[in-house]
Amino acid sequence: MLKKISIAIDAMGGDNSPDKILEGIKIFLNRNKSNNDFILNIFGKEEIIKEKLNQLNINSDAINIINSKTVVSDEETPMTAVKNSKNTSMWNCIHHQLEGKSDISLSAGNTGVLLVISRMILKMMNEVSKPALAGLWPNKNGMNVVLDLGANIECNDQNLIDFAELGSALFKSLFPKEKPKVGLLNVGSEEIKGTEMLKSASKKLKELSSDDNFIYNGYIEGNNIMSGDSNVIITDGFTGNIALKTAEGTAKFITSNLKKSLNKLSLLFSFFSLKRFKEKLDPRKYNGAIFLGLNGPVVKSHGGIDGMGFYHSIDLCYKIVKGNLMNEIKKNLKHSKSG
Repeated sequence: MLKKISIAIDAMGGDNSPDKILEGIKIFLNRNKSNNDFILNIFGKEEIIKEKLNQLNINSDAINIINSKTVVSDEETPMTAVKNSKNTSMWNCIHHQLEGKSDISLSAGNTGVLLVISRMILKMMNEVSKPALAGLWPNKNGMNVVLDLGANIECNDQNLIDFAELGSALFKSLFPKEKPKVGLLNVGSEEIKGTEMLKSASKKLKELSSDDNFIYNGYIEGNNIMSGDSNVIITDGFTGNIALKTAEGTAKFITSNLKKSLNKLSLLFSFFSLKRFKEKLDPRKYNGAIFLGLNGPVVKSHGGIDGMGFYHSIDLCYKIVKGNLMNEIKKNLKHSKSG
């Protein structure tokens, strides 16, 4: 019998929890009725979780509740996380993964604290210089993996090379039928553009480019991120976070104002096109930033997301484990360090 995919879920993190967490779990269970290959380990206040499960008519053998009496505060700072977060639902969630009882952890709680305790408990992979936050980003042909989205404000050329290996491994685990094509975010596509650090990283990425790990496409400008020519976009955390927030704001502006600009007749004829367009840009579909570079993957859900958005983050965890992310990372890093 094959080992079941085991997902550790912090049920108490983020706004309106555990309600939205359990709503997301219900959607996941309903959409995976035919599957019997996963276990959801839910961490939080057991009495509250059981009461909410009853209210939602959730009764599944795939659910395992682990009682955690305390919760990480949204106001908690990373500096005090080590002292105050032990035995919280978030801490116990990550520790369950360390013990080998879960394959991946998921939380919508305090981002800074999650990153600190994940790194402290799971530890960094020896071959990686810095961890990175990766996210999914739609493009014209399908999906991008973009990193770093904010874990590292400053990066050197080796960090960017590691991000390329980590991001490509994530892409392969999620989309095994597609080839990772790496683009290095820059102010221009010409080789003379950018800082010396970017030029150094680009030179090394060219040398590493192969069918075994990723194909390097060279520099990519911000206006081409969604072209689909490259599907793994590499940058430092400062630039990546600004790019992400700009894209999110632009998508929200377009979808909210496009409807206002159409009269009733044109809206009627455009209804299905607008619906598809809105679904393409729905941020709930891309909910879940993946913390890479540790001895196990951790996913951070947006704290303000609803049940449907949290479902997508659970589904992302399921696909990551099913796609053998850690094996893909090890293969890529072996290729990189021997190159």
